[in-house]
Amino acid sequence: MPQLIFVNLPVKDLEVSKAFFTKLGYTINPQFTDENAACVVISDTIYAMLITEPFFKQFTKKDIADATATTEVLVCLTADSREAVDQLVDTALASGGSPANDTQEQGPMYGRSFQDPDGHIWEVMWMDPAAVQG
Repeated sequence: MPQLIFVNLPVKDLEVSKAFFTKLGYTINPQFTDENAACVVISDTIYAMLITEPFFKQFTKKDIADATATTEVLVCLTADSREAVDQLVDTALASGGSPANDTQEQGPMYGRSFQDPDGHIWEVMWMDPAAVQG
């Protein structure tokens, strides 16, 4: 069985966050979703757990970072092409997300980023397959 990743993110408004990620084309797994949390299916091995701040607080002794003021994590996803990078980021921006950083073009790599409604930064990148093989 492949190793899975569940990125746990605190959110202020679960319904707003669920709507945002479904507009990006992701689905919500109802088996792991209730009034406290929602499981966003990004791929067969990648999931984002959107957890209401009061419930999230039960899992840590630390303060919850305000992602609009500090950076606690940068989540980076790959895309199949430059166009797919642009499509996902443009959709995020049109769906309530906000810009995060400038477009990155470093040789065979192309990337853009956005902030979700809670300020979490999501990077989307593509790398030319010929550069990886070369």
